[in-house]
Amino acid sequence: MGAPTRGFAMLTLADLDTRRSVPARQLAAPGPDEAQLLRILRTAVRVPDHGKRVPFRFLRIAGDARAALADAALARLRQREPDAGAAVEEKLRTRFTVPPLTLAVVTRLGPDEKIPDSERRASAACVCLLLLQAAQAEGFGAQWLTGWPAYDRPFLEGTLGLAADEELAGTIAIGTPQVAAPERERPDPAALLADWHP
Repeated sequence: MGAPTRGFAMLTLADLDTRRSVPARQLAAPGPDEAQLLRILRTAVRVPDHGKRVPFRFLRIAGDARAALADAALARLRQREPDAGAAVEEKLRTRFTVPPLTLAVVTRLGPDEKIPDSERRASAACVCLLLLQAAQAEGFGAQWLTGWPAYDRPFLEGTLGLAADEELAGTIAIGTPQVAAPERERPDPAALLADWHP
């Protein structure tokens, strides 16, 4: 019996092994144009999705919205951490103002008798990973960020406009890399593998 026929374009493991995160502060214009962004999103939505719930949506932060979001995030930071230093504030500001595009990946939850929240969160997390890979495939750099803005309900609802039953899987900064992202040490898969025995 021969090897199974592959009805897909070949995506090699070597291609997948090239994925690197580029720090948001090292991402500059140009970012993806409308056609490139929609192409990236077309790949990103090809995730496992039990029950076809599409438990995610996107918010685009670009143009003048970047500075407005940075200002709102700084205002919230000062409420949360009145003693936060200038370096912390600058890091938060540049998270949103330096990359030409940031995509917020919103997890949509709500009541569901069949699909647990954990599976819907997993689908949204898969979207984040595919966004990183698709952005790189289009020639851009990207970074997936979380931190307190991903978990702070006043920020999520009052600033980003999320509903009470929505969460933020993370923000994906996308732009043209200004540095070559170095490889970092990765875990040894053999050390993580164990056999289950009955």
